[in-house]
Amino acid sequence: MRKKAESLKRTEVRKVCPRPADSPVGIFDSGLGGLTVFKELRSMLPGENLVYFGDTARVPYGTKSPEAVIAFSKEIAAYLLEKRIKLLIVACNTASSLALDAVRKISPVPVMGVILPGVEAALRTAPPGGRVLVTGTSATVNSRAYSRALAGSGVKVTERACPLFVPLVEEGWCTKPVAETVAREYLAQYRGKADALILGCTHYPLLKKVIAKVMGPRTKIVDSALAAAQAARTELADRGLLNPGRRGRSEFVVSDAPERFSALALALLGIKTGRVAVKRF
Repeated sequence: MRKKAESLKRTEVRKVCPRPADSPVGIFDSGLGGLTVFKELRSMLPGENLVYFGDTARVPYGTKSPEAVIAFSKEIAAYLLEKRIKLLIVACNTASSLALDAVRKISPVPVMGVILPGVEAALRTAPPGGRVLVTGTSATVNSRAYSRALAGSGVKVTERACPLFVPLVEEGWCTKPVAETVAREYLAQYRGKADALILGCTHYPLLKKVIAKVMGPRTKIVDSALAAAQAARTELADRGLLNPGRRGRSEFVVSDAPERFSALALALLGIKTGRVAVKRF
């Protein structure tokens, strides 16, 4: 692993967790996208209790100001901390790029984002000196978070904002022709020119097949949601916080439209949410 990523890894998750192992893991995103992290984590760690918050009233975050994203993230983090979580996963690349430090300052438990796991996965995938294309929301790309994380690694980095991808997912249009049309508009110019493409938004794994088709077989797709779930599993294991239970509980909370959230979670990810609570700020 490149030295830059190793250095960042030491500062990605901080603080000693004061909670017992059967405490839940908190996960939040601007909307549906973080469910890609939830699903991977549930598959890897079926015994964990998970609490998911989707800020469906204020999605997307990618078009919001940094100040707004920080404020939203702190509100949600404070709410999840009231549930006595043992680990908080900021399962939103925009919030990870803009609000991670602010969230850590108010959290008594470890906080991890999704950017560094994606970067580390890309560095394992791309050859030395290779080309990495980062896709993300406008806010994530403008933050240059991925470029900074990859600096000094030896790879050549290009970032491409794909602002219509999140609305496509939130509308449930992942497999409609319009999804490929939009993907070609954003990415056709990079076909055959990248060794690895980072899905720099947790909504984007739901468009993975379309993106892979547009990019062609040379480009390996790096799923930041999968990488984040793997990193969370490692973090819990290293801290001795894995829940020994056999079947963990799942709790879902949104800031608006719970029925729509539940329907799309089932249709797009096969997740049966049951009752979805509503928390408005």
